[in-house]
Amino acid sequence: MKIRFAEKEDITAIKNIYAQYIRTPITFEYELPSEEAFAKRIAGLMKEYPCIVCENDKNILGYAYAHKFAERAAYQWNAELSVYLDMNSVSKGLGTKLYCILTEILKLQNITTVYGIVTLPNEKSERLHTSAGFSQICVLRNAGYKNGKWHDVAWFCKEIAPCRINPEEFLPINKIPATKLNAIINEKADGRTARPL
Repeated sequence: MKIRFAEKEDITAIKNIYAQYIRTPITFEYELPSEEAFAKRIAGLMKEYPCIVCENDKNILGYAYAHKFAERAAYQWNAELSVYLDMNSVSKGLGTKLYCILTEILKLQNITTVYGIVTLPNEKSERLHTSAGFSQICVLRNAGYKNGKWHDVAWFCKEIAPCRINPEEFLPINKIPATKLNAIINEKADGRTARPL
């Protein structure tokens, strides 16, 4: 098994994994994006945040990424995490490992707090966040309507660095030396260390 940064060539495989969730309330998106739209989405978030994949024998088993928590400048020290695994690869610890790597990278970007959003009920995702050190901070009742039902959404939170006075500004991932990024992946997983897009 290898964990590495996502590359342009991974888009189809990543989209195929996401497609497994499109008919479920795990994602609140109704329609699967086109390949072009999905590629643009991933490339857009990777300009500033990490997106990593887990593969085995060149087959991608899952992917995880961080993205902007909210638009206003004061929110820049927060990030939201997402992880999607091939349905045959869930409950094997991969999600926790991917979250761990993302968190270490985000520390280098001066992120202090990370969040995860989980449609309820979802025992596997709730367990993933708990095992990764997140705490549930609130539940939004009837937050989304999909598949003929209203769904509650739980917010999970984890402080990954101290909240200091006059914190250093958020650093986009392309401002972090590749040696530091590669060291995190090498430390946490046996992975190929391609530079992020």
